Amino acid sequence: MTLHVKLETRSPRRLTWPALASLGFVAGLVLSGCSATVDSTEPAAITGGVDPAAAAALPESIKSAGIIKAASDIPYPPMEMYDAEQNITGFDHDLAAALGVKLGVRFELQKQAFATAIPSLKAGKNDVIMSGMNDTKERQGTLDFVDYFHAGFSILVLAGNPENISGVLDLCGKEVAVPKATVQADILRGYDAECTTAGPGPVIISELPGETEVQTAVRSGRAVAEVVDSAVAAHTAQTAGDGEMFEVITDEANPSGYSPVYSGIGILKENSELSEAIHLALVATIADGSYTDILAKYDLTNYGLDEAGFNLGS
Repeated sequence: MTLHVKLETRSPRRLTWPALASLGFVAGLVLSGCSATVDSTEPAAITGGVDPAAAAALPESIKSAGIIKAASDIPYPPMEMYDAEQNITGFDHDLAAALGVKLGVRFELQKQAFATAIPSLKAGKNDVIMSGMNDTKERQGTLDFVDYFHAGFSILVLAGNPENISGVLDLCGKEVAVPKATVQADILRGYDAECTTAGPGPVIISELPGETEVQTAVRSGRAVAEVVDSAVAAHTAQTAGDGEMFEVITDEANPSGYSPVYSGIGILKENSELSEAIHLALVATIADGSYTDILAKYDLTNYGLDEAGFNLGS
């Protein structure tokens, strides 16, 4: 079964269809026996064409294959998500389109549970991870990161805030849901001592397979809150149930969210040529304005970088 993915654009600056077709951009999704490819009659909001330096830096294996396979934990809106017709969209999706054009290859987003994203690279199933992944010192033991995002974490609760959560210490002794293998669990564990001193005891952390399961836990009352990337929290509060299902807790002491971190594209350290090529492609995408356009499209301008980063999480 093939599901066609459309790339919407709100930018007046874009490649013409003939130029895009010649580059053969595709972003795909593997879904339990199904595959999804871009409906290339609607190209992404990107400017210019192949960047010679970026394309030349690609390893020969990628040049020959013409594809970069990216592990992506879909859905994780607004980074990667489905539209009303179940087509894939989101910031990472559109950025992959822009990077693919600069590199002269196709990007293919493969649905992959976040907890198994790194093993999928080690097994050769995917080439990179593109899933709003936080760049941390621990992960840098295995991966290099081409960083494109900087944001903190926010607390997401049911609309009306029935548990009267006002800050992270109000989560002490309560069950909080987070996606499995994410940094959020470690951040919450960092409050164990304060929570124990305050009396209620540490946060009870429920690590679930993905964002869908986490939100379901909060909706059903199995968890009082979710701690999630600020951009994801804002998007969820604005869109879920027509904006009436969740709300983001505003902590005056942490207006940009808790523990701001860099996020980026993860590549195995031994694949340094691919890291360099993608870094150069991001430099070119920022320089021609495509990156800024994609940030604005998803209301993520406040989380963008002025220049492409590399292993900034260290």
